[in-house]
Amino acid sequence: MNRQDILEVIKKEKIVVIIRMKQQNQVAKVVEALVSGGIKVLEITSNTPGYAEEIAKARALYPNILVGAGTITNIAKAKDAVAAGAQFIVTPNTNVDTIKVSHENNIPILMGAITPSEISLAAESGADVVKLFPAGAMGLKYFKAVKAPLSDISLFAVGGVNVENTAEWIAAGAEGIGVGGSITKPVNSEADFNDIVEEAKQYLSILK
Repeated sequence: MNRQDILEVIKKEKIVVIIRMKQQNQVAKVVEALVSGGIKVLEITSNTPGYAEEIAKARALYPNILVGAGTITNIAKAKDAVAAGAQFIVTPNTNVDTIKVSHENNIPILMGAITPSEISLAAESGADVVKLFPAGAMGLKYFKAVKAPLSDISLFAVGGVNVENTAEWIAAGAEGIGVGGSITKPVNSEADFNDIVEEAKQYLSILK
């Protein structure tokens, strides 16, 4: 898949699930549960121990889903993510240098931004999607105020988005969402696994 193909899937699915774990051995079960619940786009963050190895493992096990790298704050991390086989890059910050790395490797980048200036800079510099982060901390009122003059920029809402408010973010004009802690918890039992599966299905039901 090339950059455009990957981007089309991300925009069609409208949800990127963020996996940030304290222990590497927690990642595989969470990925399995998300895939079982129908999630097709997920990112493993760079501050998850062994994240590069987990990206490679997830890609090998699940060739029909997209596996990206999150919390990519600089060029060095972007290069590491590409080397690990990440199919897209997600940043929490507006570091436009990382755009070049992703595009040189034919993968899209979802770039974090919060102010109108950062959002415009990210879009003008070639970010494939601008990720309003932390969306929840700023709130829907802020999102709507920013979206009005910047309506031509594709915005995903990330940070503080959950099952209860997803529909509101989409109604406000978010083209997609990123969710993490509300769904990706350690799997220590069959009940934990099933909780993730069911919550994944809930998100997909809302978005479809």
